[in-house]
Amino acid sequence: MFFKKFHLLFILVCGTASAQYIATDETRTPLQLIEDVLINSGCASVSNVSVSGGNFGSGENSWGYFNANGSGFPFSEGVVLSTGKIINTVGPNTFISDDGGGMGWTGDSDLNQALGLTSTFNATILEFDFIPVGNQISFDYIFSSEQYLTNPNPNQCSFTDGFVFLLKEVGSSSYENLAVIPNTNIAVKVNTVRGTGTICPAQNEQYFDAFNGNEHPTNFNGQTKVLTAKSAVIPGRPYHIKLVIADEGNYRYDSAIFLKGSSFSVGVDLGSDRVFANNNPICPTESLTLNGTAPGALSYQWNFNTNPIPGETNATLTFNPPFTSAQDGTYSLTTTYSPTCTTVADIDLEFAPDLVINQDTYFYCDADAAQDGITTVTLSDIVPTLFTNLPLGFQVSFYSSAASTTPLSDSFLLTTPFQQIIYAKITNSSCYAPIPVTININVFTNTIADEELGMCNNDPITLTADPGYAFYTWSTGETTQLIQVATPAVYTVTIENADGCTKIKTFTVIGSEIATIDDIIVNDFNGDNSVEIIVSGTGNYEYSINGIQYQDSAVFNDLNGLVYTAYVRDKNGCGEVSREFYLIQIPKFFTPNGDGYNDYWNIKDGNPLAQNAGALIYIFDRFGKLLKQISAEGLGWDGIYNGKLMPADDYWYRIQLPDNRTHNGHFTLKR
Repeated sequence: MFFKKFHLLFILVCGTASAQYIATDETRTPLQLIEDVLINSGCASVSNVSVSGGNFGSGENSWGYFNANGSGFPFSEGVVLSTGKIINTVGPNTFISDDGGGMGWTGDSDLNQALGLTSTFNATILEFDFIPVGNQISFDYIFSSEQYLTNPNPNQCSFTDGFVFLLKEVGSSSYENLAVIPNTNIAVKVNTVRGTGTICPAQNEQYFDAFNGNEHPTNFNGQTKVLTAKSAVIPGRPYHIKLVIADEGNYRYDSAIFLKGSSFSVGVDLGSDRVFANNNPICPTESLTLNGTAPGALSYQWNFNTNPIPGETNATLTFNPPFTSAQDGTYSLTTTYSPTCTTVADIDLEFAPDLVINQDTYFYCDADAAQDGITTVTLSDIVPTLFTNLPLGFQVSFYSSAASTTPLSDSFLLTTPFQQIIYAKITNSSCYAPIPVTININVFTNTIADEELGMCNNDPITLTADPGYAFYTWSTGETTQLIQVATPAVYTVTIENADGCTKIKTFTVIGSEIATIDDIIVNDFNGDNSVEIIVSGTGNYEYSINGIQYQDSAVFNDLNGLVYTAYVRDKNGCGEVSREFYLIQIPKFFTPNGDGYNDYWNIKDGNPLAQNAGALIYIFDRFGKLLKQISAEGLGWDGIYNGKLMPADDYWYRIQLPDNRTHNGHFTLKR
């Protein structure tokens, strides 16, 4: 019992996996492939059907029938032509199909001439004659190739297999190739239709489907999207069509053409699609008549999006304004020629609305410092408000004049100050005349100066914006001209004038306080008599020693007075403090001759508070002998030692102050 269940499960799994890939059949004749598969209607009289391809010793064909086999392949069935065995077109995409080497399988001269090639191999050819009943033929196809490599070498980017769908009137010597990129004469090949994602450059990638992984319905590395080959023909005349695919350069890397079953349509041509993508929608004031008249037709039926239009059974269908977007869609004509021949021709129509202008005058503010009426405007910002009914997909560009064909940059710098007229155009439709758009530039010429303010001891202060303007918006969210703040910080206010233009004023509020003088360092023993004022506090301070001239530096040099006052004031107006300080000056000589001038030597100190009380001064001769000890408060030394006048000479001193400063030096006794 277990074995039977396992066996059943295995069959189900295998059946599901096989349905992921297409299937091929090589038993159908060329005539069956054309009449029963490709055309599958009585609308074309077919004759002279022939096929040629690889003569494989194992009996496989390079042409035949395929069906989707339950996979996701876009065509349910059709005809496949390959440069290798069609059995190798079946997925998964797990190996490179490389058939046809060394077997004398040649190319095709008509393909060479149509594509400008000189060396092709492994050509598979399907050709036949037919007589159309309508004035247009078309069929759908997909081109697949192993040359769509995801990791090619640079030299592989130029290799491409070729195929052509050649059409001519019977008896003519000149073919037309129908396998071209839509609306061009560029042949569809690997290097003309390729997507992004490899080192090879993308080409017409809107027509490329995908690079394939292993799990794909076919065994090819990539393919195009579904493309349509079509051509105008003359009803009742015999035509010859030749479908050819071949390898270029060598037999390597096979390719294939998949022709959709029942897609060979012989009908009428209703004209090119009239859509915005082709820049030719039907204009709001235009009348359009679709004409599907066909000789020999028994009946007509017009359809909209595949649904019959009641009462529209003539060969023509006319559209008159006004139009609405509800009319956009696919219109088709079903033409019946006989009980076995019915054709369907279609055309896509889009109707351009009558645009309503909402706003054509705009005001901007000069955004640069010059305020000269010349500024840059983002033109795309205009589009949403220019019309009241601009449909999606409409493309609007702006031009300097109605006749200009060069669009302005989206970031447009005006060339005329204060006012300039530019022109809006719908670029994907020729239905509309250029629309003049007036741009006005307002200015804010008044000067708005930034300010720096001090906040003393965290006391709240008032910030006052420049008066006389329409609106004020502060960084705090307030909207008055004046605000009060209690925290040091940077505050901004956006000032708006009557024209809606703005400037930003910045207030830098600096926290501050009155200074505290912690110390005054006096350097009065070094000859230059300097002083440094040491303070503490959070303010921004400046210094003076006379209360008149102030400086940023706390150091003062080359002082020659005895009594000074140090002043420290806060630059932000938080107050000033002061303290008196004194210098000690040491005479360099004295003349003890009893004339009342310089009769004594002592340090000079004008300190009325006896700052240096207790200072000791020792006097020595040149040999280091202590001659005298004096105090700073006394008269000093009179030049006498042990009752004797000391001779004129240099003498040495050492001063020891109460603050433990000491200083050594010398002076001269003159007689």
